[in-house]
Amino acid sequence: MSDKKPNLGFIGIGLMGKPMTLRLLDAGFSVKVWNRSPEKLAAVLAAGATACPTVAELVRHSDVIILCLADTAVVESVVRNDILANGAADKLLIDLSSIHPDNTRQLAALLHDQCGMGWVDAPVSGGVAGAVQGNLAIMAGGSAEHIELARVVLAPLYQQLTHMGAVGSGQITKICNQMIVSCNVLVIAEMMALAKQAGVDAGQIPAALAGGFADSKPLQIVGAEMASENFEPIKWRVKTLLKDLNMAVDLSVKQGSAVPMSALASQLMQLHGSQGYLEQDPATLIKLYKQTDA
Repeated sequence: MSDKKPNLGFIGIGLMGKPMTLRLLDAGFSVKVWNRSPEKLAAVLAAGATACPTVAELVRHSDVIILCLADTAVVESVVRNDILANGAADKLLIDLSSIHPDNTRQLAALLHDQCGMGWVDAPVSGGVAGAVQGNLAIMAGGSAEHIELARVVLAPLYQQLTHMGAVGSGQITKICNQMIVSCNVLVIAEMMALAKQAGVDAGQIPAALAGGFADSKPLQIVGAEMASENFEPIKWRVKTLLKDLNMAVDLSVKQGSAVPMSALASQLMQLHGSQGYLEQDPATLIKLYKQTDA
């Protein structure tokens, strides 16, 4: 690739993909986009993105292809059905999705073997607010050469990008991140429910604990929402945390490492999701602990 800005192709214009694409456009990148639901492209098209009718066309006309998709199955489908046949050795795939590290390694090897194309797994942490503000934390796996290109391309999106090792290392690090986040949000939910039941003004808790050992970004984000029981707009989803917790449990089994806290968190998240909250914000987890009227 030359010294000029690479042409980008962005696949997956959802809660995270939309603000990230807008920041890339604002930074002067040429961005082609594709989304399964074309109606979600309006904002990025208005900002200067170019819609492609197919993933194949997007890949053919892009130097760097960025994925921001829901789960392992969707990434696998897009890579196998559309990217493999249109990739090339002078292109790079950067996957911002949070997917299983085993599948990441398999797909990266397949892409390299069949068309010589590189892969960087670069899952992100920071939520929609981080994507909007450009201060995401990115944990990346891949070769040093590919990571350096990813640093340049993704610069408008992150506060820090850490090279964690070979392909798959970024996904393992994201699983570790989600273990902490998920357990944190669950304990915040049970704490807020207890505080309410005990007569404390729960809305004051985030401010009261700010700066102390109990403080965290999840507390400051979901605490007020749990206190007021105002769960809109949805900024992230229960099903996302559940997906990542399930990957944590699977990884622990393969590594022979116990994760009892995360395993319990997975069960509680599954229970909450089964009650109709999979598509809802994790702030709704407080409903798991609310006492119902007799």
